[in-house]
Amino acid sequence: MKDKFYITTPIYYPSDKLHIGHTYCTVATDAMARYKRLQGYDVMFLTGTDEHGQKIEDKAKAAGVTPKQFVDNIVEGKGGILDLWKLMNISNDRFIRTTDDYHEAAVQKIFKKLYEQGDIYKGKYVGKYCKPCESFWTETQLVDGKCPDCGREVQDAEEEAYFFRLSKYADRILHLLEDTDFLEPRSRVNEMVNNFIKPGLEDLCVSRTSFTWGVPVDFDPGHVVYVWIDALSNYITALGYDNDKYHDYDKYWPADVHFVGKEIVRFHSIIWPAILMALDLPLPKKVYGHGWLLLEGGKMSKSKGNVVDPVILAQRYGVDALRYFLLREFPFGSDGNFSNEALISRINVDLANDLGNLVSRTVSMAGKYFEEGKLPTEQAEGPEDAELIALASGLRDKYEAHMEKYAFQDALVDVFGLISRANKYIDETKPWVLGKDESQKARLARVMYNLLESIRIAAVLLTPFIPDTAEKIFAQIGAGENGRTWESAGTFGVLPADVTIHRGENLFPRIDMEKELKELESLEKKPEAPKAAEAPKAEAAKAEKPAEPEYITIDDFAKVKFVTAKVLACEAVPKSAKLLRFTLDCGEEFPRQILSGIHEWYEPEDLVGKTVVACTNLKPRKMMGIMSNGMLISAVKEEPDGSEKLHLVILDDKVPAGYGLC
Repeated sequence: MKDKFYITTPIYYPSDKLHIGHTYCTVATDAMARYKRLQGYDVMFLTGTDEHGQKIEDKAKAAGVTPKQFVDNIVEGKGGILDLWKLMNISNDRFIRTTDDYHEAAVQKIFKKLYEQGDIYKGKYVGKYCKPCESFWTETQLVDGKCPDCGREVQDAEEEAYFFRLSKYADRILHLLEDTDFLEPRSRVNEMVNNFIKPGLEDLCVSRTSFTWGVPVDFDPGHVVYVWIDALSNYITALGYDNDKYHDYDKYWPADVHFVGKEIVRFHSIIWPAILMALDLPLPKKVYGHGWLLLEGGKMSKSKGNVVDPVILAQRYGVDALRYFLLREFPFGSDGNFSNEALISRINVDLANDLGNLVSRTVSMAGKYFEEGKLPTEQAEGPEDAELIALASGLRDKYEAHMEKYAFQDALVDVFGLISRANKYIDETKPWVLGKDESQKARLARVMYNLLESIRIAAVLLTPFIPDTAEKIFAQIGAGENGRTWESAGTFGVLPADVTIHRGENLFPRIDMEKELKELESLEKKPEAPKAAEAPKAEAAKAEKPAEPEYITIDDFAKVKFVTAKVLACEAVPKSAKLLRFTLDCGEEFPRQILSGIHEWYEPEDLVGKTVVACTNLKPRKMMGIMSNGMLISAVKEEPDGSEKLHLVILDDKVPAGYGLC
């Protein structure tokens, strides 16, 4: 029998479309669920929506629809939450809505049970209420008299209400937080204890009479169950607790981990355990409060109106690129500053330059040097092999240690450490030199095999993060089902010696940073109608060629920026007989992509590592649908027969990148 693993996101509030912060949490949960499935666990992954409350009621009224119609559109409508999770390749096993009949019926039973045993009692609420956040606050909790979360005005609130005896469980909650690892990261424990437990836990308002959009208290008409019992109970009702819809409660509960944003840690680490204690039910094994994605130092929030649309980003750069960025850029338990610059940089450096280039170079060389891309079984080891093989063989255990701590960033750093080492291995072994010497064929075959195996192990461990890309990699490197498993990731040498590669598409094209930032800025001003980037229109007409001057001045010469550049990668452009795509180190912050029509005279692998001269202030242009950001300098002479002979200007390797010609 498989071990069980139950993981949840919070259920999101559908007052508007979800933003990149919600996507961050859901992608992290998805990655963890996929990782556990990869290990062989029987996984239950739950997400959903928290659909009741005054804010929904008010928004629906303003829109001229019923609250149910309003939430149905946000959740199930075109471009809604379900569409977003489908777009982001979220593999949830179950989706709960708090408007589901089975959930509402179970919530009524839970509420009544707590009332009948004395854990819920009737009283009157007097305090401050923030409608956008649907939160009650005491005077001492306000910041300058306003909501401490969103900074908006609060209202005086006074109404008859039912209360949950939260104070009754204060000592047990304190023990749970201080003496166990129930809540992580540990810094969240201090926040909960110092801000809420030690000042004294107050009983919790759990019903409202000032609005009607909620689960009715069936024994007291006029009251609806307030958010805490309604929303938090989803984690057990979705498994079948107190209902006949599902029958998985005994199988999956308690949850292995609830992933939640740090702003709702209080509800999940204090209120939720207290409710379960009152019901005499097992507690979840862990609550993990991740950080916020920040924009210009402030929390991303629908109520603040400072959100980033994940749909725009996923459609422009690909789902896997966005998934990777979210879990690589920020430590999961800490806040992180989101920016489009960081996103594009991460795609260019990690995915295009490192991973994409490694796969492309390896597959391209295997296809060029061996008939039909099939490696020969006769292979020869070399002194360069041991370090790469040791790193690849030991990677899975290091990765597992990070994943079990939800340290997604660290896990990815280690995987890309192998990818970087494999790229270095290419430079060390120089397959393009081996390929020119028939006596080195066995050595070349082993070099290719070591590269393919390293890529395979990396792809297995990247599967939870970039699942579609991992499948593309497996197809290109000839990895069968037995080479895609968790077990296989711990062993070097799973691919057959005579593996056959199948060259495919470029995994992650480089992005023009400057152009993209301008395009994104214009798109994000119109989030309701995101459009894919349009290809730039061709120039209407070419300017007339000016008469060539007899002389130029030094000022004319100075307008052209020539710099020395190291060739980091070079590959043929598909469907073009002439074009080579260069990835160059020009001494700039990010590598530069330049296309050059010199394939007639040079093979791409022969140019990797060379030092060339590039013009870097030439106006960028597209060739074969690929952006070229400059020009390489060559020497050209017309032969007597009318043909051209070309020599790329190649400098001494001792010349550093980024030096200007003068």
